[in-house]
This record gives sequence, structure tokens and C-alpha cells, in this order.
Amino acid sequence: MLFVQRLSPLLVKEVKFLKTNLLEKVEKLNEMEKLIIPGDSIVVGVSGGPDSICLLHILEQLQKNGLNFKITVAHVNHMIRENAKLDEKYVTNYCTQHEIPIFVKKFDVEEYAKKNKIGTEEAGRKIRYDFFEEISKKTKANKIATAHNANDNAETVILNIIRGCGVDGLKGIEAQNGKYIRPLINIKRCEIEAYCDENKLDPRIDESNKELIYQRNKVRNVMIPYIEQEFNDNFVETINRLSKIAKEDASYLEGIIKSEYEKVLIKEQEGIITLDLKQFNLLDIVIKKGIIRYTINKVLGNIQGLSVIHVDDIITMCSKNIGNKYLTPNKKIKVGIKNKKIFFEAI
Repeated sequence: MLFVQRLSPLLVKEVKFLKTNLLEKVEKLNEMEKLIIPGDSIVVGVSGGPDSICLLHILEQLQKNGLNFKITVAHVNHMIRENAKLDEKYVTNYCTQHEIPIFVKKFDVEEYAKKNKIGTEEAGRKIRYDFFEEISKKTKANKIATAHNANDNAETVILNIIRGCGVDGLKGIEAQNGKYIRPLINIKRCEIEAYCDENKLDPRIDESNKELIYQRNKVRNVMIPYIEQEFNDNFVETINRLSKIAKEDASYLEGIIKSEYEKVLIKEQEGIITLDLKQFNLLDIVIKKGIIRYTINKVLGNIQGLSVIHVDDIITMCSKNIGNKYLTPNKKIKVGIKNKKIFFEAI
């Protein structure tokens, strides 16, 4: 019992139930969210670890249960760990045995990180997702599946809180975001490990997940276990409930924000959006903040690098009606005021 031995005494008693219930949970989530529908072609990111191998195996079970869709695996060898070659061999052998098409990419992540002056984690993520997009185009897949689970979601929410997030940060990881789907997002890591053990999948273990040089690993291996032991043994479930409530509230608010955006909109064109300054200044502060994020997302396709301080600065600039004043909040967009109008322009 490779994985069960690592579970806490409180969880060991639950393992039998967890093992038999995991597939049912994924099917229920899929029924609610329509993550996978007949005819889909899905690129699955598989590292060889418990999460991704569990995901791949579950997707195969969904196929066997009559859901007609196509699977293609994408594996990235980051060339960081000594065991990376063994991880690649494991995933390749699994796909060969199960007759699943696979694409493999070898990439020196550490060298890329140094060259671009970014962290190793950020570099690895960029390379993986660029590769997923590349294979998606090559295979004409309409969806990309990643193995994010309930623990990942809890860790993300905690990290967002530590960094000083708003309500959007409490939403955590979405079950679906565009073409990206996360069928395991409601599944805890202990359930995944139990499932792998029951089905004798023998996944690879990334020893770097235990290293405390990364913030996420500190939250995963130190903070959450301590809180579970000292305060709340259902802490992961508690954070996921908070995330669910935040998503529901945010969804309602987004509808209001979109409606108010249409009222203050003057002109939309590629790379630039113009809003009515006077009408914008009459809005409630919560709606103003939402419209700023919504507008920047429409111009750039994302709001990465946009902080609470940036949003507050834009609101202050608008309230003071400073002519010809420009801000570049995330170095990718310019926000300015001219002739009683607010301009959001990509740069």
C-alpha cells in the first residue's frame, strides 16, 4: 500500500470509501459543468506523478463508460531532476501500453529561467503551457486537461491571500477556463493517492515537491499540515468551500459589472477601449474596480500583473480628472484621460 501508508490516521479510515467514490465524483462534476462532451478532442498534460496519471486513467474509464472523446498526451521533460528521463520513460510506456498518442518535449527549464530572468517554477509553467497549446493546434484538439486537484486549489487560494488578493483571488482554480479543464478539481490529494494505489498505477514521485525553497511547497508541506493538526482537520475542504462561495458571488457580480460596462462604454476597437469618464465616476467603488479589471482583460486577454494598487491608482486618477495623465499599471497597457474620456490602450 504505497500511498495509503503516507496518509494521516484520520484519513486512513476513509480510504476505502475514497477509492470507490472518485470516478463517481468526476462523473458528477462533468455532468454539472460539461467539461467533457461527446466529440471532444483533449490534450492531457501528464508528468507521470500521481495527479496526472490518475487523471489519465480516469479519462480512460470515462471512455470505457461510453463517453466518446479523444485523448492525446503531452509530456514535458524539464531536464532539472536526475529522474526526469525515468519520468519520461514511464509516461511513454504507459501511453504505448494503453495505445494513447503521446508527444514529448525536452527543454532545459533552468537555462530558460536564467536567460529570461524569471523563476524556475514560472519558466516551467510557461514551457508546459506553450507546449500544450502547440500540441492542441497540431492535433486540432478543442480542450486541454490538467490535473489540478482540491489541494492545489486550496494552496492557490492561500497563496493569493498571502499576496493580498481581492474576491477574484478567493475563487482559486476554475473547473473550466476557456479550453482548459480540470476534472479533478473537486478531488483531494489523498483520494488521488488511494486511487493510484488501488489501481496499481505506480506513478512517479517528484522529490522536488518536498523541497521548501518554493512558496507553494511551504504552504503544502508545512502550513496546511500544521493547521489541520492544530486547528481544523478539514481545512482543505473549508478553503474549497470558501472558494466555491467566492466563485458564486463573483459570477453574480460579473453580470452586474458587464451591464454597467456597457453603459459607460463609448468605443471598442482592437487594442483600445474608450469609456465615459463622467458616468464612470458616478459608479460605486466596487463596480469601478470590476470595470477596470473587465476592460483590461478585454484589451489584453488577461489581467496578469495587475494589482489592487494599480486599480486604486486608476480610480484616483479618474476621480481627480487629471488631463493627459497616463498610467502603465502592468507595463502592457496604458490608461489615460483625455476630453472627458478614459482610454485603455495596449502597449
